[in-house]
Amino acid sequence: MMRKLSRAIAALGLAAALAVPAAAAPKAKYVFLFIGDGMALAQINSAAVYANAMSSKEIAIKPLGFSKLPVSGLTTTHDASSFITDSASAGTAMATGNKTLSGVINMDPGKTVKYRTIAEEAKALGMKVGIVSSVSIDHATPASFYAKVPSRSDYYAIGEQLAASGFDYFGGGGFLQPKGKKGDQAELTELAAKAGYKVVAGKERIMALRKGSGKVLAVESLLQDASALHYDMDRPAGAASLADFTRVGIELLGDAPKGFFMMVEGGKIDWACHANDAASSIKDTLAFDAAVSEALAFMAKHPKETLIVVTGDHETGGMSIGFAGTQYSTFFDKVAKQTMSFQRFNDEVVKPYKDKAKKDEADLADLLPAIKAAFGLELGDLTPLQQNELQFAFNRTMGNQVVRAAAEDAYLLYGGYEPLTVKLTQILNQAAGIGWTSYAHTGVPVATFAKGSGQELFGGLYDNTDIYRKLCSAMGIQKKN
Repeated sequence: MMRKLSRAIAALGLAAALAVPAAAAPKAKYVFLFIGDGMALAQINSAAVYANAMSSKEIAIKPLGFSKLPVSGLTTTHDASSFITDSASAGTAMATGNKTLSGVINMDPGKTVKYRTIAEEAKALGMKVGIVSSVSIDHATPASFYAKVPSRSDYYAIGEQLAASGFDYFGGGGFLQPKGKKGDQAELTELAAKAGYKVVAGKERIMALRKGSGKVLAVESLLQDASALHYDMDRPAGAASLADFTRVGIELLGDAPKGFFMMVEGGKIDWACHANDAASSIKDTLAFDAAVSEALAFMAKHPKETLIVVTGDHETGGMSIGFAGTQYSTFFDKVAKQTMSFQRFNDEVVKPYKDKAKKDEADLADLLPAIKAAFGLELGDLTPLQQNELQFAFNRTMGNQVVRAAAEDAYLLYGGYEPLTVKLTQILNQAAGIGWTSYAHTGVPVATFAKGSGQELFGGLYDNTDIYRKLCSAMGIQKKN
């Protein structure tokens, strides 16, 4: 009897002990949200396979730094009207916890209700806020953290809201409509300066920024397409990288007494995948990983107060490691033969040739040396089918117009890109064992990784709207949306 009573008391004691809540994890004071635009598992794994192929012939993976964060999950990405989202609705979901339509930024599907963002919530708590992107700073993903517009194409209105946001640091690309659609409105950098921002351009001046600089708008002066940073494989020696902008943001925000929230976007992963350019996607994914490494270095100094979350907004291109022509084989070392992005090849090779060559005198042979230098491809090494496809694409290119989606067959072949260039990337990708299904976004889940204060919230399967809720929980924000 006494033994039974003792066991009962012990059981009650154990139950009571289990009922006592564990000590709450400290609130995340320094929060990084990294978004690889267009980045899902295929983009991550292709970069890891490539990284290994550059140093070994062994069939192995060289994991990216962010893929080794201790907690991982899968995140669904559908929006209010489609299983396939765009960056505006995906950005809205992550920034506010709400579904909306593609093309809409931080407004409801009816385009009447405006949503408050996680960045605005952080600012209201007294935290500093930074927004960084490798594309134009008024593009959909960065805009999703500070703007509210019915259309992501309202670039000038987005820029005006940037200047009025009061956020502490903006870094990366420039503005798509710096003086409005007609070029007759006040210059956006001037509006930012009037709002108290120190406007800085060029790597030397940007890297010289130090804490105490006040509010900063830092724009790389050496830009490539659509006011964006260069693809990392094209980046000039004198241009700042995404990691550089992240490092500067940490310098400017890191002394905030109440901490900071920083969103960093690797935007050109998406652009490369739209064009089915695997080499550019891989190199920009590696550059994105280098930016995450800057946050990890900061976390090493503030291990208990920092949270790093890395995710994608959607997948782009239907990328796969596997192509029918190579069956079970991959040859990722062939990707390294590409020395420039599709964009740079267009700008430096195709466009000048089209400008000077007459249509009836144009000859693919004229471009073969440039093709070998840019893609490592020689005509004699291609199959007869590939040679015919390349000649056909060259003929379409020399029509002196980019083939657009108006012609269904042209879109399926080239996705609205320069035919010769996209055919070259396709041939190289296929030789490496990389396949594509689309020139647009797809509806597959993306991977999310986390480390730090509140990391346990980010495991499992959840929706992109839950990114907002989980960040709020980790940061101690009372959800208002």
